[in-house]
Amino acid sequence: MTPDRPGRFPVILFGHWMMAGSPLRNHTEFLEEAIVYARAGAVCLLLDTPLVREGVTEDPDFTHGQEPKAALQMAREWRRALDILLLRKDVDAQRVAYVGHSFSAGVGAKLAGVEKRIQSFVLMANTYSMLEFVFDEGNAELKAWRAKVGDAAIHAYLRQFPWDDSLPFVRHAAPAAVFLQNGLSDTDLPEATVRKSFEYFNGPKRLDFYDAGHALNSAARLDRAKWLQQRLGLKTLDLQGLQSIAQLK
Repeated sequence: MTPDRPGRFPVILFGHWMMAGSPLRNHTEFLEEAIVYARAGAVCLLLDTPLVREGVTEDPDFTHGQEPKAALQMAREWRRALDILLLRKDVDAQRVAYVGHSFSAGVGAKLAGVEKRIQSFVLMANTYSMLEFVFDEGNAELKAWRAKVGDAAIHAYLRQFPWDDSLPFVRHAAPAAVFLQNGLSDTDLPEATVRKSFEYFNGPKRLDFYDAGHALNSAARLDRAKWLQQRLGLKTLDLQGLQSIAQLK
């Protein structure tokens, strides 16, 4: 998606969530936002994650690593997309941002550590230390899951798919700026766990919480818009248009 006028424009990459049952568990999650940004003067790219593409079925056995394999593939696809985008004469390579929600926030956290062509990251509704998240004794749901599958299986999984833990990557996020957005009512992501993982990002960073669940809300949408506007040098942005977008479900 590109602006309708000549010039050199910033780039925004949008990575969607994969909430089961959501009609927007694909690139359309950010479609209306991207239209607003394109009108404001940004080149926007929206990709479907591998796990929501046609013909893909969910593997219920986490030890097979379907999700970390998909995350690795998605990170590669974003990097190849950048290779192509940055060849365009209408793209400003010094103004590149990534917006990722849930699964795609995890992908973005990994990109922050290795893809230095992206200078700004908005990471929504995730946490970034796998061990601290999974072995949180205060999370009753995860504690019950660990009792069912066994700690040995979890540690074997992490040895086989070490990149599924974002911690080694976020420690190398600098010099990129990172804006984390999380919901206070997100039962899967306790505030204390999120605050702890926020500490590991080593560059310019911001963490905001919202009166919302995993989908976040319009306040979060407006906050990231204002942050991106400043980071990308967008002169005008239709904040009313962004505010009118329906609540994600």
